[in-house]
Amino acid sequence: MSESYKSAGVDVEAGYEAVKLMKQHVSKTFIPGVLSDIGGFGGLFEIEKLNYDRPVLVSGTDGVGTKLKIAFIMDKHDTVGQDCVAMCVNDIACSGARPLFFLDYVAVGKNRPEKVAQIVKGVADGCVQAGCALIGGETAEMPGFYPDGEYDLAGFSVGIVDKNKIIDGSRTKKGDVLIGLASSGIHSNGYSLVRKLFNLNGNEDDKKLARYIEALGCTVGEELLKPTRIYVKTLLDLIEKFSVNAVSHITGGGFIENIPRMLPDGLRAKINKGSWEVLPIFKLLQDLGNISERDMYNTFNMGIGMLMAVEASQADEMLKYLKDKQENAFIIGEIIEGDNGVDIC
Repeated sequence: MSESYKSAGVDVEAGYEAVKLMKQHVSKTFIPGVLSDIGGFGGLFEIEKLNYDRPVLVSGTDGVGTKLKIAFIMDKHDTVGQDCVAMCVNDIACSGARPLFFLDYVAVGKNRPEKVAQIVKGVADGCVQAGCALIGGETAEMPGFYPDGEYDLAGFSVGIVDKNKIIDGSRTKKGDVLIGLASSGIHSNGYSLVRKLFNLNGNEDDKKLARYIEALGCTVGEELLKPTRIYVKTLLDLIEKFSVNAVSHITGGGFIENIPRMLPDGLRAKINKGSWEVLPIFKLLQDLGNISERDMYNTFNMGIGMLMAVEASQADEMLKYLKDKQENAFIIGEIIEGDNGVDIC
């Protein structure tokens, strides 16, 4: 043990203990193809046996953002890892790709092994939901950079898809129906605004988050810390069974920025308000800040976390299939001719 390094605020023994504690969570994510355990210099994954004719690797990276501030206040750290995984693997799945593996990066002010293990537990839970392996990562202790008790969390994932099965929006056409999959809540974007609206500035924040709101059916903190839904298995199942022409993950930028990303030139998305359930948390946020409707749709997912453009002839059948599987899904609009963009009416 380096006493000199420890005197500077970095405890390497705590790092060893954190790795020991997280191994039980990491091991449950292992899938065929994993060739290494955590602790090496690189995560190894073999793709040769996956039986892809023309394999294309698809990657995605993201972090949790200032939603972490809610976890700090509540001292609850076992769900934000799922947020980190979700923000990466949901993006990958939009291309029709199956996530293979994930790596995380945790930067802490003070390495407290039990807390780091809880963070990684959330990452591992997310990987299990996505069907991918957690094959590595990094925990960096950075005293003087992050305050004791705070941390940042980011990660990246790599997936795979056959080249002829890539979903890039090129097959999208006028008349395609838009089917949305429900979100679990705010997911992981817009939290700088959320914290401002709830006046989370350090003064009795724990009491504010402990306030029960009947419309939400839970406390403010419980609502704000609900983890991002992982849509991977549902989405890949639908792509296998139906004609899915385009997919959009509704994250930062909401409807207005994300939906056009899945559309070719000359097509617009027409969204029909009232065709799905806008979750109570969004109505509450809009009222708290007197926020314009455009700003709401340009910031939040409004209750729709994933959107697909599908063949009109298959839309009703897909909706029935989803509801038979207890998936909360809605026909919320259609593709029309026009400049690339979104009409919400």
